[in-house]
Amino acid sequence: MDNLVLETTEPSRTFALTIGYNGAPFAGFARQPGQLTVQGNVEEALSLLFRQEVLTVCAGRTDAGVHARCQVVSFSVPESALRGRGERSLLRSLNALTHEAITAKSLQERPQGFSARFDAVSREYHYHICTDPVPPLFMREYSWHIPQPLNVAAMQQAAALMEGEHDFKSFCLAASAKDKPTHRFVERVTVEPIEIMGESILLITVKGNAFLHSMVRTMVGTLVKVGAGHREPEWVSRVLEACDRSAAGETAPACGLVFWNVDYEGERCPYAPPVE
Repeated sequence: MDNLVLETTEPSRTFALTIGYNGAPFAGFARQPGQLTVQGNVEEALSLLFRQEVLTVCAGRTDAGVHARCQVVSFSVPESALRGRGERSLLRSLNALTHEAITAKSLQERPQGFSARFDAVSREYHYHICTDPVPPLFMREYSWHIPQPLNVAAMQQAAALMEGEHDFKSFCLAASAKDKPTHRFVERVTVEPIEIMGESILLITVKGNAFLHSMVRTMVGTLVKVGAGHREPEWVSRVLEACDRSAAGETAPACGLVFWNVDYEGERCPYAPPVE
C-alpha cells in the first residue's frame, strides 16, 4: 500500500523522513504483527505524534539484522494534524518517540503523490567484511568476520561480471522469486580494502535500480567464495546463467549489510557523500 489516503476533504501534506537504524533489535523493516520492526515502530511514533493512524512507504525493505544509514520513508497527513509545528519540532518529537536503535535524521516536505519507493531511481548498499585475524571490536555489529586473506583482485574481476542487466534469479531467495520477474540492472559492484577505526575492512558496494530478496547478501557470499580461492572469477557468469539459487554462494550474514543511500531524480539522500 502506498502513502495513506485519509478519508477527509482536508488538504494533506506529504513528507520524506530520512532515518538510520541499527537492525540488530528488529525483525526486519516491514511491519509484522507481534514483532518489533522498523516500520512498525516508526508508524507507531508517527501515529502518536499526529494522533491518528499513519502508514508509511520506504525506499527499500531490509531483512532482520540489516542496518540502514540513509533510509527514506514517505507518509501523508492532513494539514490540521501538523498543528502549526515545523519540521525541526516534528523531528525532535520523532527522535523522542522512536526506538533507541532508530535515528530520525531529516524531515522534508514533498509534493503530493511522492513515494519513497516508486520515485527512487537507485539504491546503494554497503557490505563490510573484517579480515583481521582477531574478531573486530568497533565493527563487531556491522561486519562479517572472515579471519583469512581474501583475493581482492579476483573478487573485483568477479564483481565486474555482476554489473549490468541480468537475470539474478540465482542470487535471491528461491521462494520469493516464484512467478515474479527476476531481471535487475546493477550499475556498480566494487570491492575495496579500507580501514575503519584501525580494523581491516573489505568494503563491497552494490548500486542498482532495485534488488531481490537477499540479493546483495548472496552476491557477497558468492564473491567471498571467489576471494577464498574456491572458485575462479569466471564462475560468476555460470551462476548467472544457471538461474538457480543452489548455483551461487552462501547468503552472507545480515549484520554486515547497510542500506547506504537512495537517489531520487535530481537529488541524493541528504546524508549521502557528494558525487565525485
